[in-house]
Amino acid sequence: MILLAITPGTGFDRHRWAGVLRSGVDAFLIREKQLEARALLDAARWCQDEAPGIDLWVAGRLDVALSAGCGLHAPEAYPELDPGWAPLSRPLHAEAQWEDRKTCRQLLVSPVFESPGKGEPWGTARLHRFLDQLPPAGPRLLALGGVGPGNAGLLRHPRLAGLAAIRPFWMGDPRRAVAAFRAAE
Repeated sequence: MILLAITPGTGFDRHRWAGVLRSGVDAFLIREKQLEARALLDAARWCQDEAPGIDLWVAGRLDVALSAGCGLHAPEAYPELDPGWAPLSRPLHAEAQWEDRKTCRQLLVSPVFESPGKGEPWGTARLHRFLDQLPPAGPRLLALGGVGPGNAGLLRHPRLAGLAAIRPFWMGDPRRAVAAFRAAE
């Protein structure tokens, strides 16, 4: 199971970020809207130096993703892009978005569970019905939104590659969060 940690939007904090990067997560999404391009690029390069094996994504900044040589997570309102520019990640809030986004490298199905300010959750039944209809190949699919170690086991499905989260990795010990997620596999 792939675990993607998403930064909480509180700025670049080397000590906290290092703890999450070294916790055993497989991927890291920098979602820091307030950072200027230079600061975001410096943060991305620092992450690459700190954890070279981590799959790195930057939210909403193609220029930074290209400069850092990492993936771009294009939020909902972001214009459609040719996936040839950079590894591309997009949210998937509705089944109807699949056709337009199936060429992305990664899709974050969201919100799966109740999550503050994120709209109506998919729930496990809807998520599994959707996953059952997909071809075996295609983008990596990660569940996001209210996902924690306590409900991660409910999401098991052969087409679901893993989970993405913010709070479990940033509120408390990220190593414990990773261990708890792995135990729920």
